[in-house]
Amino acid sequence: MPTFPRDTPIHGTQDEMSENTKAVSDETFQTDVLQAPGPVLVDFWAEWCGPCRMVGPILDEIGKDYAGKLTVAKVNIDENPMTPNQYAVRGIPTMILFKDGKPVDMKVGAMPRGQLRAWVDQALGA
Repeated sequence: MPTFPRDTPIHGTQDEMSENTKAVSDETFQTDVLQAPGPVLVDFWAEWCGPCRMVGPILDEIGKDYAGKLTVAKVNIDENPMTPNQYAVRGIPTMILFKDGKPVDMKVGAMPRGQLRAWVDQALGA
């Protein structure tokens, strides 16, 4: 398993994310996720989380590849503690897929690129 220095960017800044990947806060979760017009894959992560550093770039890639079909939203649990608590996030990375404002599937822990894409395809009914 690769290791990452603490200053390695994980999920990038808002400007570095693709237009289909967005940073979401406790304050914007309702609008950006629950009221979104299409499915939203929410990644709950933290700066200090090694597995999050592995999954982050894969999710950015999925955000680009599934543009128009899926939005990827990222919630930093240290900066936004209310939303993960509301969805009983106990370990990270936790990824929850929302459709029509409701959580429909959840995965906890890092997954390889192929497995993560297969999960997204299955959840989207592709």
